[in-house]
Amino acid sequence: MERDLRAEVAAGEVPAHVGIIMDGNGRWAELRGLPRLEGHRVGSESVRAITTAARELGVEALTLYAFSSQNWSRPEEEVSGLMDLLREYLLRERPTVMENGIRFQAIGDLALLPERVREPMDELTEVSRGNDGMLLTLALSYGGREELAHAARAIAFEVAAGRLDPDAVDMDVFAAHLQSASLPDLDLCIRTSGELRVSNFLPWQIAYAELVVTDLLWPDFREEAFYEALLAFRRRERRFGLVSAQLRGGPRS
Repeated sequence: MERDLRAEVAAGEVPAHVGIIMDGNGRWAELRGLPRLEGHRVGSESVRAITTAARELGVEALTLYAFSSQNWSRPEEEVSGLMDLLREYLLRERPTVMENGIRFQAIGDLALLPERVREPMDELTEVSRGNDGMLLTLALSYGGREELAHAARAIAFEVAAGRLDPDAVDMDVFAAHLQSASLPDLDLCIRTSGELRVSNFLPWQIAYAELVVTDLLWPDFREEAFYEALLAFRRRERRFGLVSAQLRGGPRS
């Protein structure tokens, strides 16, 4: 009998916050003798498939690493094409976002994005603000180290202005100054393309995330692969610095 992965996932607990480092679009296209932008286009279909699957399964927050701060250094033609695809995505997916009660937002140095992207992005953020379903976050022009530096500067300015006592700066205060302050800690981080690194993605929230790496390139990552990742997460023992016996209520060692 063929295994029903979706039913297996739906029968148990799913991670509240899933982050995905969507890697491999360009390589997918190059392996097929296609322009790199074709890989990004097909990759956008994976975005739709995984977003829909996550919403149906009850994932509370899905964060997709779509464009890093370092990606601006790619060839100008590719960057421009990516911005066009991003605009198309934001316009095309608006009905799906609204019909499914998804709340949309973006994080990163958004001022660097061209107006043709910022306009539909801001509109989708605003129109979906009242939705109470899954929170869908696109990390755009985003860098984790850059975000930490931005938070440190903001705190330094508040201290210098006398609005914040340095002794009051704890983890909660620091987290509140992050661009991603609205996001909970990551439960699961999925990386496609087989690369074994987190690539400057949500360094604050990833501290205790479970990592699942797949050799699949992002355009090939669809529902079945997503279900497999969720099942792998369920098999993990999340100790958060404790020992197994403590989690089971047994004696500490």
